[in-house]
Amino acid sequence: MALSWNEIKDRAVKFSKEWKDTTNEEADAKPFLDAFFDVFGITRKKIGTFEHRVKKLSDADGYIDLLWKGTILVEMKSRGKNLDKAFQQAIDYTHGLKQNELPKYVLVCDFHIFRLYDTEEQTTLEFTIDELVLNVQSFGYLLGYQKKTYKEQDPANIKAAELMGKLHDRLEEIGYEGHPLEVYLVRILFCLFAEDTTIFNKQQFQDYVENRTAEDGSDLASKIQELFQVLNTPIEKRFKNLDEQLNEFPYVNGKLFEEILPMASFDSKMRQALLDCCYIDWSKISPAIFGSMFQSVMNPKERRNLGAHYTSESNILKLIKPLFLDELWAEFESIKGNKNKLPEFHKKISQLKFLDPACGCGNFLVITYRELRLLELEVLRATYKSGQGVLDISDIIWLDVDMMCGIEYEEFPARIAEVAMWLIDHQMNMLISNEFGQYFARLPLKKSAKIVHGDALEVNWEDVVAKNQLSYIIGNPPFIGSKIMSQFQRNQIIKEFDNSKGCGVLDYVSGWYLKAAKYIHNTKIKTAFVSTNSIVQGEQTSILWGQMLNKYGVKIHFAHRTFKWSNEAKGNAAVYCIIVGFANFDIKNKVLFEYEDIKGEPQAIQVKNINPYLVDAKDIFIEKRRKPICNIPEISFGNMPNDGGNFFINENDIEEIKSIEPKSIEYIKPFIGAQEFLNGQEKYCYWFENVNPKDWSLMPLALQKVKAVEKLRASSSREATRKLALYPSLFGEIRQPKTNYILIPRHSSENRKYIPFGYLSPDNIVGDTCLSIENVTLFHFGVLQSSLHMSWVNVVCGRLESRYRYSNEIVYNNYPWPENPSEKQIKTIEEKAQNVLDVRASFPTSSLADLYNPLTMPPALVKAHNELDKAVDAAYSKQAFTSEAKRMEFLFELYEKYTAGLFVKEKKSKK
Repeated sequence: MALSWNEIKDRAVKFSKEWKDTTNEEADAKPFLDAFFDVFGITRKKIGTFEHRVKKLSDADGYIDLLWKGTILVEMKSRGKNLDKAFQQAIDYTHGLKQNELPKYVLVCDFHIFRLYDTEEQTTLEFTIDELVLNVQSFGYLLGYQKKTYKEQDPANIKAAELMGKLHDRLEEIGYEGHPLEVYLVRILFCLFAEDTTIFNKQQFQDYVENRTAEDGSDLASKIQELFQVLNTPIEKRFKNLDEQLNEFPYVNGKLFEEILPMASFDSKMRQALLDCCYIDWSKISPAIFGSMFQSVMNPKERRNLGAHYTSESNILKLIKPLFLDELWAEFESIKGNKNKLPEFHKKISQLKFLDPACGCGNFLVITYRELRLLELEVLRATYKSGQGVLDISDIIWLDVDMMCGIEYEEFPARIAEVAMWLIDHQMNMLISNEFGQYFARLPLKKSAKIVHGDALEVNWEDVVAKNQLSYIIGNPPFIGSKIMSQFQRNQIIKEFDNSKGCGVLDYVSGWYLKAAKYIHNTKIKTAFVSTNSIVQGEQTSILWGQMLNKYGVKIHFAHRTFKWSNEAKGNAAVYCIIVGFANFDIKNKVLFEYEDIKGEPQAIQVKNINPYLVDAKDIFIEKRRKPICNIPEISFGNMPNDGGNFFINENDIEEIKSIEPKSIEYIKPFIGAQEFLNGQEKYCYWFENVNPKDWSLMPLALQKVKAVEKLRASSSREATRKLALYPSLFGEIRQPKTNYILIPRHSSENRKYIPFGYLSPDNIVGDTCLSIENVTLFHFGVLQSSLHMSWVNVVCGRLESRYRYSNEIVYNNYPWPENPSEKQIKTIEEKAQNVLDVRASFPTSSLADLYNPLTMPPALVKAHNELDKAVDAAYSKQAFTSEAKRMEFLFELYEKYTAGLFVKEKKSKK
C-alpha cells in the first residue's frame, strides 16, 4: 500500500543526503534510480526496466535509461551535462514506443538537477536534489495521488466506456451473459480503477494479466477467478504457498467479490480487449459520469448515443446547491473561526442521509457525496490547521458512503452505483490523505451505500430508509410521457393517485412526486427532482399539484424554470427540463431560477411564492374551462373531413377538373391545416355544404368521390362514423367560420418567439389541426399575437414532445384579456396588428416557418412585432414589464381577479 506523504518526505531527505555528491552516469545511474523509487515505496524492478531498446526516427537502435510503461521515462546524465539535449534525446525515444507505452512524465536528471516534464499538460518543473523534499508531491502520479477535474464530455470517459463495450461484447458472444456478465464487468471496473487510484499498487492488475497469463488467453479466465477469490479473502486466511504476485493484492471484501461466478472463457482478442482497458488511466475517469456510460455498453442501441442520457454534473449541482449545499456552505463560513462550533457542524453533516429513488448508476449520489466530502475537507482544514494534532486521519473522517441510499429498477446500474460510491469515497480519502500527509484507504470495505434493486413505485421507501433518519430526497425520475407509458406503468400511476379524476393523463414522473409528498408528510425532509416541464404545464399541473398542495401540504421552496437538458454528449437527448424543490413546510426565502435563454445560465430571483406553474404568484390552478373567462369570441376546432382523403384535390389536378367538370370548381376551396398554414403549402378540398341538388348531375367525378366517402363511413367499426354515411357529401365535423377568423395551429415549434396566427376570410376551409375564432377584429388578433400572450402560452400550454400544444380549454379560455382598454389603445393595437400582416405579405415567397425562424426573422417583422408588443403591454399596464417573471406575475393576478368574479356569479346563481 502507498506510503503517507510524511514518510515519503522523510525518505526524500535521507535520499538527498545520501546521493548529493553522486556524479557519474555509467557507475551510479541504476542504483540512484532504484533508491529514488524507493523514496515512494515503489520497487523499481516491478515497474520499470533499464536500457529499454527502441527504434529511433533514424531507424537506429536507442536505449532508454529507465522506462515505466505508460507512466515515466527517465534519462540520466552525468553532473553538469546539457539537460536540454538529454530532454530532446528522451523525446526522440518516445517515437519508438507503442501507444500504451507512452509515458505521462519525462524526467531528465544529472544527479543534481531534476527536470520533470508533464507530456499531457506540457508543463515543466525543475528543482535540485536538495529541494526534492519540497517537490515529492509532484510525483504523486507514481502512486495514484492526483487531483483531477472531470469534464462531462472528457474523451477519456467515452474511450473507456467504448473499450468496456468491446469486452462486454466479446464475453456475450461466447455465451457469458445475464447476471454473471454484469457482476463480472463491475468487478473488472473496480480493478481498473483500483490500480490507478492507490487501492491497488500502480498497474498491479495490468501487470498480473500481462505477466501471469498466456498471450492466447487460454488461462486468463482461471487466473481472474483466482484473483477474485484472493480479493475476497483476508490476508491471514490465504494459502501459505499463494503466488507472491497474487498475495500482494489487498483484501477488498464489501461483498463485491463474494459471489462465486461461473468460469468465463477468453481468447487472444479478448485478452487484448482487457489489456486495452488497462492502458486507460482510470484515475481520470469520473465515477459519476462513467457509471451511466458504462451502463449504456450493455445496450447496443444506447451505445450509439453514448452518454446521451446521464444527468450532467452541472444539472445535478443546479439541484443540490439550492436544496442544501449552499445553505451548508453559508453555515460553515459563519462558524469556521469558532473551534467549539466546528465539531458540531462536522457531526451534523456526517449524520445527513440521502435517498435517490431512481438512482440509475448513482451519479446524483456520487456528486452529492463528493461535494459533502469537499465540505468536510474544509471543516478539517479549519479545525486542524497545518495538520496539527492529527495522529490518525481515520479518526477525523466522519462521512462515509452509508449516508447514501437509492432505489434502482435494473440490477446492473444498481451494482454500478454501489461500486461508484466506493470509488468516489476512495478518491476523496486520497484528497484528505494528500492534505494531511497520511495515507488512508478504507480497506477492507465495511460500509456501503444502500442501493435497493426494485421498482420505486412498488417499494416501500421506509424499508430503504426510515423517515426519522432521512434528510433529503433527490434525483432524476424516468422521463416517460403519458402517451408512451405501458399499461402496467399507467396502472401504477392510477393506483398512486387513488384513481382520482384525470390522473390517466399524467406522465410517469408524477408518481415519484406524489410518492415523495406522501413520504415527507409531517416531516422536515426536503425533496428536489429534475423532470420534464410537462408537469408544470397544461392539464397535468392541476391534477398533480392539486393533490401535492391541497392533500399533502407541499410548498415549493425553489425551482428552475424550463431549461434544455444538456450534458454535452453526442446523441444528447432533446428534452426540456425543470427542477422543483419542495417540502411539507413553508419558508420565507424562496428562489426562482429564470432562463432568458433556455440553453444559457439561470438568474436567481428572490420571490414570495412559487406556484405549480413555477411563477411568483398565488397557488392557483388553470383548469379546463369550456367558456372564456373574459367577454371575447369563443374558440372552436377546425373541420374534420373523415373522408379517407377523397375530398382533397392535388393542386396540379385543378386545371384538368376545370376542363372536364367545370361546375366542380365552384365547390373547390383552399384547405388550411397547420402544415399548410405554417409552411406555405397549397391544398384544396371539395366543400359541398350548400350544393344545389341539380348541380350533382353536372359533377359525375365529384359524385364518385362522395360515393367513396359513403362506402368508407358505412364500413367503419365506429357507430358515430357509420351515422355520418347518411351525409356523405359533407365533412364529418363542420365548424367553418362564417366571418373573418383567427386561425391558430394547434401544434407549433417551441423555438419560435411567437406562434404565427392567421387572420383569414371564411373562404379558407380551416382543418382540424387548427383552431379558429370567428367574429373577431384586428384587436383580438393583435392581443393573441403578442409576446404577452406568448408568455401565458409558455407557462400554461401543454406540450407534444417539446412543441407547443395550444388548447382551447386550458390556454385560450383562461387567458386574462385587458380589463378596460380605451378606444385609443384598441385602435393602436389594430394598427400594429395590421402592420404585422402587411409585413408578412411583403414576403410572398416565404412561408410563415421561414418568417418566424428565430435566427432569420426579417428585421421589418421583428420591428412590427415589437411595436405590437408595446401597444398590447400598454393596454394591460401603465408600467413596463421588466422581465418575463413580472409578466407572468401580472397575468396570474389578473386571472385571479377574473375567476374570483366568476365564482361569485356562480354562487349567486345557485342561490
